[in-house]
Formats: sequence, C-alpha cells, structure tokens
Amino acid sequence: MSVNAASAAPSAGRMSREERKVLAGTLVGTTIEWYDFFIYAQAAGLVLATLYFGPINDGPLGQVVSFATIGISFLFRPLGAIVAGHLGDRIGRKKMLVFTLIMMGASTALIGVVPTYAQIGIAGPILLILLRILQGFSAGGEWGGAALLSVEHAPVAKRGLFGAYPQIGVPIGMILATFVMYVLSTSLTEDQFESWGWRIPFLLSVVLIAVGYVIRRSVSESPIFKEIQERKKESSAPLRQLFRHNSREVILSALIFVANNAAGYLVIAFFASYASGKPNPDGGGLGMDRPSVLLATTLGSFGWLIFTLYGGILSDRIGRIRTFQLGYVWVFLWSVPMFLLIDTTNIVLFAVAIFVLTIGLGLSYGPQSALYAEMFPARVRYSGVSIGYALGAILGGAFAPTIAQALLNGTGWSPAIGLYIMVLCVISFAAVSMVKETRGTDLHVETAAKRRPR
Repeated sequence: MSVNAASAAPSAGRMSREERKVLAGTLVGTTIEWYDFFIYAQAAGLVLATLYFGPINDGPLGQVVSFATIGISFLFRPLGAIVAGHLGDRIGRKKMLVFTLIMMGASTALIGVVPTYAQIGIAGPILLILLRILQGFSAGGEWGGAALLSVEHAPVAKRGLFGAYPQIGVPIGMILATFVMYVLSTSLTEDQFESWGWRIPFLLSVVLIAVGYVIRRSVSESPIFKEIQERKKESSAPLRQLFRHNSREVILSALIFVANNAAGYLVIAFFASYASGKPNPDGGGLGMDRPSVLLATTLGSFGWLIFTLYGGILSDRIGRIRTFQLGYVWVFLWSVPMFLLIDTTNIVLFAVAIFVLTIGLGLSYGPQSALYAEMFPARVRYSGVSIGYALGAILGGAFAPTIAQALLNGTGWSPAIGLYIMVLCVISFAAVSMVKETRGTDLHVETAAKRRPR
C-alpha cells in the first residue's frame, strides 16, 4: 500500500490503535512542557527571589530578576527550534520528540535539587538560569515535532482534530500545575513550603518523563518522514532551503501567532496577579481573594481546553483561515469589555471574562498545528513550523505581561491593555488572511517538492 493510501485509509472508520498512540504521545509532551513552565512561573513569584537572588532580594529588584528568568527561556526557543527543526527534518520527528521530552523533564527535575544562594552562593542562581535556558531550548523543538507527528499521521479530513491535541497540552498543563500547587499550599505550612515543599512539583516531572517516554517510544515515525527518507536528495539541506525558499511562510507563521500568544499569556501570567494584587494608585491590583482568583483562572483553562479542541474540529469543516479569522475577531471585540468586567472585582464576572476570552483563544489556537504543517513543504516542515512558532512566541507572549503592567502603570486604565491586544489581533488577522486556504493540501514529498513560494 502506498503512503498516501495508508494515510487516508483510517479516515473511513474509527481511530486506529496507532493513531491513538500518536495523539497520546503528542499530548503528553506539550502537557509536560507547559506543566514545567507554569510550575516555574509560580515558584518564581513565591520563593525563587528570596532563595536564589540573595544579594538583591531585599528590594523589588530581586523579584524583577526572578520574573526575568521566566522570559529567558523564550530567547533560547528559536535556537532550539533551529537545531531540533534541522535534525527533525534529517533524522526524524519521533527521535527529536523523545530527545526534547527528556531534556525538558530532566532540566525541570534538576531545578528541584539546585542548592539555594545561602548554601552555595552565586552558583545557585547561575545553575537555576542555566537549567531555565535548557528548558527554553528543548521547548523550541518540542511543539514543532508534536504538531507534525500528529498532523502527518492524520487522515486528510481530520488534520485539524489531530493537530488540536498538542495544543490542548497548554490548558491541561496549567490545570495540572495549579492543582499541584494548591495541594501543597493547603497541606504544608508556609515554612515547610519555602524550605522544601516547593521542590516537589519539579521532582514530579520525573514521573511525567517516564510516562511520556514510554508512550512516545511506542509511536511509529511519521509516514511523511519515511517518504522523505526515500528521497534523501530532496532533504539534503533543509534549513538552508527553508530560508532560501520559504522565508515568507516563516514570517507569516510568526505573525499569525502573535495575538493569540499575547492574549494567552495574560491568562497565564497577568490576570491572576492583577486581580489579587494589592491596590495602589500607581496601577496596582484589585485586591481580590487569591484562592478564588486561582479557581476562576482554572475555570478559564477548562474553557481554553474545550474551545481549542473545537477550533481544530471546526477548521476541518470550514477551513483553517476562516477559523483563525473568527477567533481573532472574537478576541478583538472582547478585549476591552473583558477588562471592564474584571475591574468590577466580582469573582463571578472575573471568571466570565476569562472564559469568554478562551472562546476566541481556542478558535485561533486549535487549527495552528494543521495550518502550519500545510504551509510548509515536507522537506523543511519541522524547521519551518518550529522557528515560526518560536518567533511568534517571542513577539507575542514573552513580553505581553510586562507590556500589560507598563500600560497599567502608565495610564492607570486597564482597558489600555485591551487596546494593545486589539492592535495585535489586527496584525495576526492580516497575516493569516495573506495565507491561501491550506485545508486538504497534499503533505507528501512528491507534491510538496514541486511547490514554489507563493
């Protein structure tokens, strides 16, 4: 049976055992990646400034530096995307997925055993930063491999659905991390948590690595990559070919992601801090009850999960471009009313504000794997989707919470942040509208090799 026929065959019936393995393997990796990120982000706000940045932890600069280590990982994502993308296009999606999974999990677990500043001095924060860099490097290659393994195994009519599985790892990781932190904060005293309890979530990553490794090792290599291997001349220099022939697609894929990633990081890193922070006249918080705010944010994460999966399904019906456009129109229209609801300091309205936002976030995130895979020829696909995704994350989410706080401090008017998101929605809407509808594109090498840049 030909590769084309083999890929199309399962579409007529139920999902095969191999397809279920693929979806589980891609989902577990992105879930681990985001679990690791959210655990670090929460620890940075709770204990890392005090324990690791000793020389400056008496003032606000210590907390600023602690939060800055969150953003460091973004700067190394493009490098990870370039390396993993190049090797993934040469040696296979599966091998790189296993490698990035182990690197991400190992670096996270090691954070849980790094001695503090009081124990080994400046070496403590240096080791912490180095491990954070490794997390960013591995994350840069993780998403692209997961997206391609799922989409390239999918029947043509279900690529959006299959591609949504690595996407829902974001809200699942957020839910998992929040639950672990909630259990620890309610079962340990404050002293116990600061002395050793905060390390437990990092060490739990070892369990996730083991589960993910077993699942991913059992998944077969992408059928498209097998076809590339049969035509090695066509993939002799994938990275060079990418920038020579597909730089337009790289730029567009980055810009398409900007608004979604920025709005998503408001949910991840800004809303809870803004809602529960202490009120002050210089753009402070709203003083809402922190546990209630965390529960409301978790509710929003469930909405994100639901609508991301639905976004992938919808893109199989009406197309990737139209689904993205609907999502960005929704986020655009909701950006200012959302802050008006949040500013009421009513916890129910806070939950509603986030949940409604996740409708647009899901519609503009669920189809991403399928759209990106269909935008690039097979021989450079891993490199293209990984680099585009990493650049979009830097331009969008890496600085979104910082920009949001600066706008709040500078204007004292939270809807100014909504206007910022609206501008990004216009940019991403325009970028996705410049892409010709990709649904149904032949992903295989024979056809893809004949494609020319549009």
